[in-house]
Amino acid sequence: MEQRLSVITLGVSDLARSRAFYERGLGWVVGGAPESVVFFQLNGIVLSLYPREALAADAGVPLEGGGSAGIALAYNVRQPGEVDEVLAAAERGGGRIVKPAARAFWGGRSGYFADPDGHLWEVAHNPLWALDAAGNVSLVPGHGD
Repeated sequence: MEQRLSVITLGVSDLARSRAFYERGLGWVVGGAPESVVFFQLNGIVLSLYPREALAADAGVPLEGGGSAGIALAYNVRQPGEVDEVLAAAERGGGRIVKPAARAFWGGRSGYFADPDGHLWEVAHNPLWALDAAGNVSLVPGHGD
């Protein structure tokens, strides 16, 4: 498993308000986001804003009481089969599989593990995003290959 962080997803209570804060308040540019999630291309990683309830549901954890802390880190991979490999490595290393790898509603493949302190990590293959040789993620397909 390469050492990298691809996406930081913040579980937000009001997606429109959070989008306005980052887009208008900070002047950040939205990168190809549908209405249900917002993406910002940062320097080699992506910041995602996602409704907190949807984040908990996507990870398969309860919203309150030991489930989602309202944030998930993501490790993107180059090929769909790598999702399973990374999840298995995380489990061997002491992590806990929270959601096994499966086809995602957005067209890729993903699963979740929790580290020993319970922090959520999504392992994902997104066929619409590119990873360069260093593992930097880009919202633009083929960018940086």
